[in-house]
Amino acid sequence: MLDSDLADLYGVETKILKRAVKRNHERFPEDFMFQLNNQELIRLRCQNGTSKMGHGGSRYLPYAFTEQGVAMLSGVLTSPGAIKVNIAIMRAFVRLRELLASHKELARKLEELERHLRDHDDEIQAIFSAIRQLMAQPETFPKKIGFQVKFPAASVLCGFV
Repeated sequence: MLDSDLADLYGVETKILKRAVKRNHERFPEDFMFQLNNQELIRLRCQNGTSKMGHGGSRYLPYAFTEQGVAMLSGVLTSPGAIKVNIAIMRAFVRLRELLASHKELARKLEELERHLRDHDDEIQAIFSAIRQLMAQPETFPKKIGFQVKFPAASVLCGFV
């Protein structure tokens, strides 16, 4: 996460967050926090459409914090609001890690099953191919949800748009 994003979440100015980090630089090794270089900043600005250097935006290269760096910020920014925000951020990181692990586990089990059934019908292989395509595509939802009820005299469609 970038220093400016964290400052917004914590409700402080970016310069105050940076100042607190600089006062405690021994708590933030390279694997906790690093400063973006000019090329990375240019790519970030093009991607996000942020202001140019020296025109209302930050005049210094931003810092990026890893999960461990965000956790370390709780020891540097100790206001009650900062602590609450930090807890929420850490829970989001944990949930993201859980989602990634469950997806990897599902893929591993699918490969194991496919290996076990490799010598069977081509139809089974087609099913595995379809499942893989569904796993790779983003979720889409049908536009209409409902059911059709048939009465002796008429057919009625019930549903939601």
